[in-house]
Amino acid sequence: MKLPKLFFFLLAFSIFSCAKKEEQTTFKFGVWTTADAKKSDADYSKEFKKYKDGGIDEVLINTKTDPKLLKRLVPLATKEGLKVHAWIMAMNRPDDSIALQHPDWYMVSKEGKSCFDNRPYVDYYQWLCPTRKESREHILHLVEELAKIDGIESIHLDYIRFPDIFLPISLLPKYNLVQDTELPQFDFCYCDECIKAFEKIHHKNPKNSHNTSIDMEWKNFRLNAIQAVVNDAYKIVHQHNKKLTAAVFPYPEMADHMVRQRWDKWNIDEVYPMIYHSFYDEEIDWVGYATKQGVADLEDKKTKINTGIYIPGLKNDKELKEAILLAKENGAVGVSFFDGNALTESNLKTIKETKASLK
Repeated sequence: MKLPKLFFFLLAFSIFSCAKKEEQTTFKFGVWTTADAKKSDADYSKEFKKYKDGGIDEVLINTKTDPKLLKRLVPLATKEGLKVHAWIMAMNRPDDSIALQHPDWYMVSKEGKSCFDNRPYVDYYQWLCPTRKESREHILHLVEELAKIDGIESIHLDYIRFPDIFLPISLLPKYNLVQDTELPQFDFCYCDECIKAFEKIHHKNPKNSHNTSIDMEWKNFRLNAIQAVVNDAYKIVHQHNKKLTAAVFPYPEMADHMVRQRWDKWNIDEVYPMIYHSFYDEEIDWVGYATKQGVADLEDKKTKINTGIYIPGLKNDKELKEAILLAKENGAVGVSFFDGNALTESNLKTIKETKASLK
C-alpha cells in the first residue's frame, strides 16, 4: 500500500508544481481603453469579445473615476473572460469638478503660475499638488471609491508624477521647444504648501537656490511627495483586497529625469512602463533595452513589469510581434497596448498568433 500512496503523492505534487509554474510564467496581454457612458452594453460586450478573441487577457478602463460606470462595465468584461483594472488619472485631474472649486489645490510653476488657469503644454494639464493635505485626500478618496468595486484586479494609477520637465524628444517640434535645461515654466511645484513643507525639513527656500536643477534635496522632496501618495494608495487598495498598478515612464532613471517619478522605490504590485519608442526617436529594439533596465532596477523587489507598447508607433505587424517578444525576453510579465481604438483586426491576429507561439 505504501507504493501507491507514494505514487499518488508524487503525482499530486507534480501537478501542483506545474500549475504553480504555469501561474508564474503565463505572459499577459492587456489593453488600455477609455469608456463612454453613452455606449450601449451590447456594444461593450462586442468590444470586449473582440479583445478576448484577439488574445487579450485584461482591460485597463478609464471611466474618468466614475464608480457607477465601472460597476456597469466590470460584469460585461468578466463575462467575456477579461480581467478589469480601474485606470485613473491621478495627479493630473483635467476638468475635475470638485478640484476646480479649490484653486489652491493646484501645482504652481517656478514662474509662480498655477495649473488652475495656466496649464503647461496642453489645456488638459491640470495638476494637483501632492503635498497639500486637501488635494492628496481628494485623490486618495477617488482611489478608494474605485477600490470598493467588486470584480476589479487593481487600481491603475496614471499621471502619477509631475508635469514634464522634459518632453520626449519627438514631441518638441510640435510645441516649437528646445529643452536643453530645466525651464521655469515647466518646473513645478512651488506652491506655498510645498515651500513651507520643504523649509521645515531643510531650513531653506528653493526659490532662493542658485540652481534648482542640481539641488538634490529639492528634487528628492518632489520625488518623495509622489511616492507618499502611491504608498498611501497602496495601503488603501490592499485594505479592499485589490492590487495597485501604475502606468509609468520607461525606466526609473529616465522617469526621474523627465517627470519627477522614481517608481522603483514605490510600494506597488506592478508597473506598466510606457515604452513608446517612437516618442524618443528610438528603434524597436529599445523596447527590450528599456524593459531590461526597469527589470534590473526592480531586482530583489516583488514589483513586476508589464511593458506598454504604443500601437500607432509601430510600422507593421512584424514590429508588433518583435516588441512583444523583446518585452518577454527582457523580463516583463506581460505587455499592454495603447490603446483599444488603435488595435486593428490585423494587430489582434498578430497578438493572438504571437501569444500561441509562447506556449
